[in-house]
Amino acid sequence: MKSKEKPLILVTNDDGITAPGIRALIKMMNEIGEVYVVAPDSPQSGMGHAITINSTLFCEKVTIDDGPQSDREWACSGTPVDCVKLAINRILPRKPDLCVSGINHGSNSSINIIYSGTMSAAVEAGIEGIPSIGFSLSDFSFSADFDAAKNFIQKIVRETIKNEMPKGMVLNVNIPKLPEQELKGIKICRQAKAKWVEDYDERQDPRGRTYYWLTGEFKNLDKGEDTDEWALQEGYISVVPIQYDMTAHHYMADLNRWDF
Repeated sequence: MKSKEKPLILVTNDDGITAPGIRALIKMMNEIGEVYVVAPDSPQSGMGHAITINSTLFCEKVTIDDGPQSDREWACSGTPVDCVKLAINRILPRKPDLCVSGINHGSNSSINIIYSGTMSAAVEAGIEGIPSIGFSLSDFSFSADFDAAKNFIQKIVRETIKNEMPKGMVLNVNIPKLPEQELKGIKICRQAKAKWVEDYDERQDPRGRTYYWLTGEFKNLDKGEDTDEWALQEGYISVVPIQYDMTAHHYMADLNRWDF
């Protein structure tokens, strides 16, 4: 990117292209760079890193509201990862300088990152060597106040553009549900060790067929004061650097001692 050039920013999400979170993020990014939007045409929450391989993909140019600063918005029939792949390979005029995903309705802290379509879209961009950030707000309400953290979101984006991150590094940013004046600031954190204690609610439909609803309770098993869960509870925005390399490097030496 040339020094006087506006950064090219790809915006995507998993809640769907009409969700309030992405509409707010688009407006925030319009103040920073040249914005392109490629996002799912319907909600894709919990899709993780799924891609479409057994059916066709459609990607249609749309106008939702005042959107990007020009006619640069597409609704895709696929997953969040499909959106990023299509954007990079078919839609954008060049490789973006940054990919931002969100703002998700609901937290993607701790173990939730594994299931998150929001974060998987950001990780896919990271795989392609694009600096990327996933933003999530701990509020599932359709009327959630996404603008409360606008200044912090824009600061994180500008710092990410200014500072070169290692290839494949992605930022997972979670914002507590608080008014702007109660947000204490930003904490660099590690991912908390937590899990969902899950169950399935068994029911029967009018024809007597059994069906199930996934239920569960989130359990934070980590008492550390350097985690994303702790930061959110204390009123801070958590920033966790993540990577797609899932190798347990610390265990390789032990594994080499096994008698294979």
